[in-house]
Amino acid sequence: MFVVLVLGMFSGAPVAVVLMGVSLIFGLLAIALGEMRLVHLSLIPSRVYSGTMENAVLIAAPMFILMGVLLEKTRVAEDLLITLQRLLRRVPGGLALAVTLMGTILAAATGIIGASIVMLTSMALPTMIQRGYDKGLAAGTIASAGTLGILIPPSIMLVFMGNLLSISLARLFVAALVPGLMLSALYILYIVVRTTLQPSLAPRQPAEPPAAESPGLFRETMVSVLAPLVLILSVLGTILGGIATPTEASGIGVAAALLLGLLRGRLTMPVLNSALSSSVLSLAMLFFIFVGATSFSYVFRKVGGEEFILELAHALPMGNWGLLISMMVMIFAMGFFFDWIEITLIMLPIFAPIVKTLDLGGHLPQEEMIYWVAIMVTINLQTSFLTPPFGFALFYLKGASGGLLAMRDIYRGVVPFVLLQIFALGLVMTFPELAMWLPNNLLE
Repeated sequence: MFVVLVLGMFSGAPVAVVLMGVSLIFGLLAIALGEMRLVHLSLIPSRVYSGTMENAVLIAAPMFILMGVLLEKTRVAEDLLITLQRLLRRVPGGLALAVTLMGTILAAATGIIGASIVMLTSMALPTMIQRGYDKGLAAGTIASAGTLGILIPPSIMLVFMGNLLSISLARLFVAALVPGLMLSALYILYIVVRTTLQPSLAPRQPAEPPAAESPGLFRETMVSVLAPLVLILSVLGTILGGIATPTEASGIGVAAALLLGLLRGRLTMPVLNSALSSSVLSLAMLFFIFVGATSFSYVFRKVGGEEFILELAHALPMGNWGLLISMMVMIFAMGFFFDWIEITLIMLPIFAPIVKTLDLGGHLPQEEMIYWVAIMVTINLQTSFLTPPFGFALFYLKGASGGLLAMRDIYRGVVPFVLLQIFALGLVMTFPELAMWLPNNLLE
């Protein structure tokens, strides 16, 4: 069943259709072989409805998506990037640093990857190339900064992971915070070191005339930086402070985004209509795949797939650490060919029972294992956006760049950032406190 699913993914058919088709074919085959009864197939719609449509946790997904689109449409994010570029113009790699900081703030305000990369590309890439930046460095910076929303909460991926693994979303959000900021810091450190050693990659810009540095820049800095910070505080602050659940905080975030758009005088009816339409299209695609994945998981369990995977995993002569590393390698390899949605919805239900039986000695308590592994999977899946041939961030970047970048520039530029992500994964694997210290001390 799993092999047929993987082959179906390569057929080019829509992922949701492949998932549903494989579920139906193997469901009927299982009935013919006496492994399932016909009544079991009739239970799939109720499983989909109760597990997806009635799930209160998943309400956070459309809210966070809408919040991110509103930030884009009301140009709050654009104001922030322009201000950061002006503030960092004399720092080595200043434009690249501005893009990374912008990506970090966008990630903490919304978890939408495609919109972030397209926005950063259209706003920053022409300026970076015009000012003599190396095309590879520019491409790698934009692609990596735009994908930080996968890890830094409120990430849409974390919302789905929390639901799939039946674990606390608030605890998962808090656990992802330090690794996400650490990865952003690694990007910044890499850019500063490389542009200091090779100044030709990122020529410094002349200082602005004194007239431009006075109260106008200060006022614009306060407005442009304060607006996203208010949004972040309204979402993450309420979750970390125990005031609201992630689902409630997502509604607060949308309200804050609407308010910011109004205060900037940019929230018109056409803008609101465009934001709602874009959000509904994104959400429909995600939930269509979710329905297919729910069907697949149900049939897979009914035909004994879960027990088979467990027995196979424990029969392999590699020990618990070997199993964990093998899972990470498998997810990394799948990231070359599949999107994070497909990998998450297919692999997590298979890996979850194995994770619950892992014994790593005194590395960390068993009850923290599932959260720790979820964070490592998230860091791992971030590489799937940057690895060819099907890295979605690369496609978004190429499409938004027009003729400014060739694919070889993009591939050359993302390699160092993929290596940084693997290094961050190794750090979290070696030092689980990076993920678990904050939730253990903040939420208990």
